[in-house]
Amino acid sequence: MARPRPPGPHLRLAVAIAFIAAVLWFPPPAATQQAVVVPAAAAAPRSEADVLIAFRDTLRGPDGAPPGPLRTWGTPGPCRGNASAWYGVSCHGNGTVQGLQLERLGLAGAAPDIGALAVLPGLRALSLSDNALTGAFPNVSALAVLKMLYLSRNRMSGVIPEGTFGPMRGLRKLYLSGNEFSGPVPGSITSPRLLELSLANNRFEGPLPDFSQPELRFVDVSNNNLCGPIPTGLSRFNASMFTGNSLLCGKPLDVECDESGAPRSGMSKLMIIAIVIIILGVLLCAGGVITGVLGSRRGSSRRRRAPAESIGGGDQTPSNPKLQTAPAVNIENAPAAGQPQPRATATGGRRPRRDELVFINEGRRFEIEDLLRASAEVLGSGNFGSSYKATLCEGPAVVVKRFKDMNGVGREDFSEHMRRLGRLAHPNLLPLVAYLYKKEEKLLVTDHMVNGSLAQLLHGNRSSILDWGKRLRIIKGAARGLAHLYDELPMLTVPHGHLKSSNVLLDAAFDPVLSDYALVPVVTPSIAAQVMVAYKSPECVAPHGKPSKKSDVWSLGVLILEVLTGKFPASYLGGNNKQGRQQQNADLAGWVHSVVSEERTDEVFDKDITGARGAEADMVKLLQVGLGCCDDDVERRWELKTVIARIDEIPVPAETVVTVEAASSGEQHRP
Repeated sequence: MARPRPPGPHLRLAVAIAFIAAVLWFPPPAATQQAVVVPAAAAAPRSEADVLIAFRDTLRGPDGAPPGPLRTWGTPGPCRGNASAWYGVSCHGNGTVQGLQLERLGLAGAAPDIGALAVLPGLRALSLSDNALTGAFPNVSALAVLKMLYLSRNRMSGVIPEGTFGPMRGLRKLYLSGNEFSGPVPGSITSPRLLELSLANNRFEGPLPDFSQPELRFVDVSNNNLCGPIPTGLSRFNASMFTGNSLLCGKPLDVECDESGAPRSGMSKLMIIAIVIIILGVLLCAGGVITGVLGSRRGSSRRRRAPAESIGGGDQTPSNPKLQTAPAVNIENAPAAGQPQPRATATGGRRPRRDELVFINEGRRFEIEDLLRASAEVLGSGNFGSSYKATLCEGPAVVVKRFKDMNGVGREDFSEHMRRLGRLAHPNLLPLVAYLYKKEEKLLVTDHMVNGSLAQLLHGNRSSILDWGKRLRIIKGAARGLAHLYDELPMLTVPHGHLKSSNVLLDAAFDPVLSDYALVPVVTPSIAAQVMVAYKSPECVAPHGKPSKKSDVWSLGVLILEVLTGKFPASYLGGNNKQGRQQQNADLAGWVHSVVSEERTDEVFDKDITGARGAEADMVKLLQVGLGCCDDDVERRWELKTVIARIDEIPVPAETVVTVEAASSGEQHRP
């Protein structure tokens, strides 16, 4: 058979032209088109709004859906300049996301994929504290630029991998307390820029890694299962930060380490000293009894010989020397404010029983004698009694408050209520350190706040210290502290009851903590109705009036108006008309209402904050919140949740955030 001849050049040219025409005429299949387009679409970056909404959709509240406040996230985006448009979001001045504060939202289930937020270039702070998150520690390694991470008071557990924090070289604040983390403390936790670390109330075990950061100012690892010597870099901190770890040793604990690095067996120095003192006491008591018997016999014979001789004279004898002691500062009978305060060097009179001073937190320990020996300073007198600052020989200064009218319940009920208050844990509530119960009066001991009270700064010729940013942060913190009381003490009609500027204390960074809260159940009812601020609300002062759940809201509104105007609220002093409402313009709320109704809003604000550039609109927003809280009609008065949401919408000026971080170098504890 003859082989077929190959196609000629003309035929080959025709085939080539036909192929090209087919390619141009018929489009490629859809799959091929998609394969070409996908890389270009994937390269397009997602917006910060898209990232946050995707993250939000992974969160689950009590009802299984994202929490209510986060459902408002949408358009426009989260930031307008440095102003936040979304709940829980803070912003940089360039309009990028700076922080997420998603606390107390009832978040449940496994901890979310925090690493998904790594695409937010400006994210510096993240807080998921005070929720109910479970499961393992989230992978945060991708958040290399994060500075502050707060995950305290959740239900997370398990071992944190060793290298978790290695990429986070700029980590400054890490709070993981109140979870169930176990295993060793990862060595990568010692970030070179670390300032504050709280690992308390977990199940960490093994030795502590070495901490050598010179700027480290707060560490709390109490109540874990840690063992071995405390690193030298941590020996400068208070011993209470290491209690609850029975196998730790070395300074600042009074437990020596043996050659293997374990606590040295045997009795500690304090125990030996205590035993010696007890033995000496027994011997002295026995000797005193014998001496007393012999003395009584000699005295009786002496009285028979010299009936006119006085008994028990003040002469100094070898068996009864006069002690040269300075007068002790007796807090129970301390001088009034303005009088000279003696410095005690010894105590006199009856030695108090050891069980008189009851401590809420076992990590803190001092005796009533330590308070009596301490240098005492009268801070002032309030509606309930006087307050004193006691500078202890060891540990931070404390404040002792005397309450004369706290006989609403008996000892057992009083103690139970104090324990209930001791279980409250919130950065804007002043913790109770200890209490003393006596029938005639009660003593409450708390930590001392270095910047005093808001009232002192506002009305003591120092109001210029409180710029607009600080005042807004104070109101935000006070509102959050009040909200926590409402969440934790729902059985109380007025969970605070005495919210006023003198009971808003300021720490070294001017962050607020509320004091004198939740005392209504233990105060004599008639006294509470006379002096507590919540009972000055319109529904209380009206004939046959009673407090309501919104009485504290009214107090918060007055506090907001006081902060904005710089004026002292005369409503604390009374002055009611026949209808029970205070005279028009006789209280701060009435005056503000009248000025606003006459469209003279510019006269309302304190001159020390009117110069805040670009903040006028935000001041007006806060003013509206204050007036919403101070509505005479309880039904129209805003709910606390509404108040919190409106306040959170007002952004804190960016420069204030920087100032706070710089000023917090002297801060002891800021979770």
